[in-house]
Formats: sequence, structure tokens, C-alpha cells
Amino acid sequence: MYPYGEHMSGWGYALGIIGMVLFWTVLVLAIAAAVRHLDRKRRESFPPPPPPPTAEQVLAERFVRGEIDADEYRQRLDPLRQAERSAAAGGQTR
Repeated sequence: MYPYGEHMSGWGYALGIIGMVLFWTVLVLAIAAAVRHLDRKRRESFPPPPPPPTAEQVLAERFVRGEIDADEYRQRLDPLRQAERSAAAGGQTR
């Protein structure tokens, strides 16, 4: 049956080992690719988290809840708006 009697030659063993290593490598890579694909699909199905509130929004929420009065709201709002304007003006000059 085999050229060397009933046993395989060295090439037969080498090809068998190489074939087995290739088989397991392809199998492991296929499983890893499937897991990554399924994980990507799962992450894409959820909407991104909302952006954090701005300082102006937090101040307005505190005013609505009654934690600060109208005078304090205006006092704190003016510096925030001035900082926004200066940041916007600084970004335009660059």
C-alpha cells in the first residue's frame, strides 16, 4: 500500500503535521473573526451615550430645581458666556 511497506515515509508524517497545524490555525482564526464580527454588530446596535451637559445647562438645571435664585443665576451665567465668547474669538484668530 505504501512505498515503504506498511508505514508512511517521513514526508507523509511531515505533511500530516503541517496539515493539522494549518487546520487548527484556520479554525481558531475563523472563530476569532466570528467573535469580532458579532461583537461589532452588538456595539453598533446600541446608540452612543449622550454628551455630558455643558456648564450652562448644569447652571440652568440648578436654577430650575430652586438651588440658586435668579440673581445668583445671572451672576454665574455672565462669566460663563464671556468665557465662551473669548474661547470662540480665540479659535477664530488662529
